[in-house]
Amino acid sequence: MKSSNPFKHILHLDMDAFYPAVEVLDDPSLKGKPVIVGGSVNRGVVSSASYEARKFGVHSAQPMATALRLCPDAVVLPVRMTRYKEVSQQIFAVFYRFTPLVEPLSIDEAFLDVTGSMRLFGPPEAIAEKIKAAVFSETGLTVSAGVATSKFIAKIASDMDKPDGLTVVPPGGEQAFLDPLPVEKMWGAGKVTQAALKQLNIRSFYDLRRMPADFMERKFGKHGIQMHRLASGLDDRDVVTEHDMKSIGHEETFEKDVVDPAAARRELLSLSNRVARRVRRYGVTGKTVTVKVKYADFVSATRSETLSHSTDDGAVIYDIACRLLKKTEVGKKPARLLGISVSHLRHGATGIQLDLFREEDIRGKRKRLNTALDALHGKFGEKSVLPGSLLEE
Repeated sequence: MKSSNPFKHILHLDMDAFYPAVEVLDDPSLKGKPVIVGGSVNRGVVSSASYEARKFGVHSAQPMATALRLCPDAVVLPVRMTRYKEVSQQIFAVFYRFTPLVEPLSIDEAFLDVTGSMRLFGPPEAIAEKIKAAVFSETGLTVSAGVATSKFIAKIASDMDKPDGLTVVPPGGEQAFLDPLPVEKMWGAGKVTQAALKQLNIRSFYDLRRMPADFMERKFGKHGIQMHRLASGLDDRDVVTEHDMKSIGHEETFEKDVVDPAAARRELLSLSNRVARRVRRYGVTGKTVTVKVKYADFVSATRSETLSHSTDDGAVIYDIACRLLKKTEVGKKPARLLGISVSHLRHGATGIQLDLFREEDIRGKRKRLNTALDALHGKFGEKSVLPGSLLEE
């Protein structure tokens, strides 16, 4: 029988300044003070800042030295990922009480599909209020919520009234909500894309959706079509649970076939880093790396390798991908597509057993580096920081 409700009801839940909030939770003397969590003062970057620090212009991915010039009285604390993950598990346990359809985006935010939960818990805004109350009661932390009929709009809505906010976009109100918003709110559009949009005098979602779709495609490729759809309120993506998420990957089809193995390795480096960022964003790690090749004659081949431990590190993924590339005919046959995926996913730590202090130190540095790079990419876009070998592109 067809449902009488044609809409999905999606929540986006985002913890407020999560890392600093946990630090204040563990040390109440920090309450009301500007708190910055991140790397060393000399060369580190800001991972997260409390709202008191943000008033001074401090933000994630900012060099720590800059942050301290802006807010010299800030309390600077190191990242305590083990503690944050512990609190995150408590928060996600609350989410799962209301629906099994939970898609983690990171350790402090998630999408929830509550369409099937309304008979038990009431309308979606009431469910959001109950989740917010439960999280605060059980952890002492606040969460901001966006309620909408799609993931895209729910995510934008959750950021409208932080901290401790709740923004509801009712069915049918999507366009009225989106139209006045600046293009900076476009999820997935980095600084370069935003600048290009403004050069075309596209400053709001209203401006964007009024552009012809084929014009957007000519200017921005497939991403232009996607932006046009989102600005028009069209987003039919489902909430993907950890159970349903079998693999995370990315592939690239080239305008010109790749013949040189060195060029193929550069492409694999870019793909490895992109996939690793997505893996970390979902808060999972993977054990099996697969390389896909589609040759100029449209024949496809895949090669896989399974590690003894799971990983979320782009350097590890790239190392395996290069080994797998040697098992293909790239270099002998031109390739029109390359792809990398990571499967056998698990939530949480990598599970690597460390036997040597040196190994622990190296992996610790890699993890801190990845955290910093993720913050930079999240703030400034995919191409804000690139490996040196990709700069020529």
